[in-house]
Amino acid sequence: MSAEWVIALDAMGGDNAPAMVIRGAAAVAERHPQVRYLLFGDRARLEPLLRQHAALTTLTEIRHTTETISSDEKPGVALRKGRGSSMRLAIDAVAAGEASAVVSAGNTGALMALAKFVLRTLPGIDRPAIASFFPSETGECVLLDLGANIECDANNLVQFAVMGANFAHSVLGRSRPTVGLLNVGTEDVKGNDAVRGAADILRRHSKLAFDFHGFVEGDDIAHGTVDVVVTDGFTGNVALKTAEGTARLVSGFLRAAFRSSIMAKLGYLLARSALVALRDRIDPRFYNGGVFLGLNGIVVKSHGGSDAVAFANALTLAVDMARDNLTRRIAVEFERFSAEVAAAAVAPLEAS
Repeated sequence: MSAEWVIALDAMGGDNAPAMVIRGAAAVAERHPQVRYLLFGDRARLEPLLRQHAALTTLTEIRHTTETISSDEKPGVALRKGRGSSMRLAIDAVAAGEASAVVSAGNTGALMALAKFVLRTLPGIDRPAIASFFPSETGECVLLDLGANIECDANNLVQFAVMGANFAHSVLGRSRPTVGLLNVGTEDVKGNDAVRGAADILRRHSKLAFDFHGFVEGDDIAHGTVDVVVTDGFTGNVALKTAEGTARLVSGFLRAAFRSSIMAKLGYLLARSALVALRDRIDPRFYNGGVFLGLNGIVVKSHGGSDAVAFANALTLAVDMARDNLTRRIAVEFERFSAEVAAAAVAPLEAS
C-alpha cells in the first residue's frame, strides 16, 4: 500500500468488533485522509461494513483470517496457537515494515505477550510499559506504567521516565516535558529503594530531553504538576482504576442531584451546555488508548468495551505517534542516555 502512514487494525478484537472498528476508522479517515489501513479479520463480515463507508474503502486493504483470540485466552496459549489470528497478523505487519503501528481492542495480556515476542524491546530497555494520558487542571498528563510491570527497580523507572517524556512530546506536544516520580511524599527521604534510586539517577544525568521535577504525590496527577508521572505497574493500575471509579461516582452523584426535584431539573436545563462540556472533558472515551512503550514498533491497546468514538481516539493516538516517529525518538534518546551513563562511569576511574 502506498501511503505516508499505514496502520494495522485488529478488526476482530474487542466486545463490539468489528463494527466499532470500522466506524472508528471511518471517523479518523475523514480527519486524516493520508493514512491507509491494513484490516485483519473475516472478509465476509468486514466487506459489508466497509461498503457503508465509501471513503474508508478506498483507503483500506483487508487481510483475511477467521482466527481470533478470545478475551479470556491465556497469553501463553495465544503465543502457541494464535499465529494466524487477526491480532498476531496485525502485529506481524508492523514487524515486517508494512505498517507503522497496530491498534487492537482485544485481550490485553495476549496483545502484550505477542507484541513482546514479535517486536522485541528497543536497545537499552528491559521491559515495555503501558502509558496513557489523563485530564488535569493544566490540560493533560501522562501516567505510566499502568499494569505491565508489577515490580520495578530503579533502572526500570528511569527507562519509563525517558519513554514517557517522548510519549508526551508526541501526543501532548510538550517540547521539553517535566517528569515526576510518584511517591508517598515529596521529601528526598521518602519512598522505597527503587523510587529513591531512580531519582538519584535522573538527578545525576541532566542531558535528557526533559526536566526532572522530583517526587510527586497522588493529587499532583489531577493538579497537572508535571507532564509525566512515573510509577510501577501495580501503583499505576490502582491509580488508573481509582480515577475511573471516581469519575463514574461524580457523574452518578450529578445525575442523582439534578433529578432530585423540579428546581434541580430546571437548574440542569439552565446549566446544560456547561455540564455537557464537563462530561466531554472527563469522558474516558476521549482518553482511550494504552500505549505499549519500549517495543520495536507502535502498539496501541484500545479498551475492550470501546465504542466507535473510543476506538477512533485510540487510532488517532497511533497516527500521532507514527507521524512523530516515536519509536525512533525513544531509540535515539536511549542511545544518548546510555552514552552519558557510560561516560559518567568512566570519569571516576580516570580521576583515580
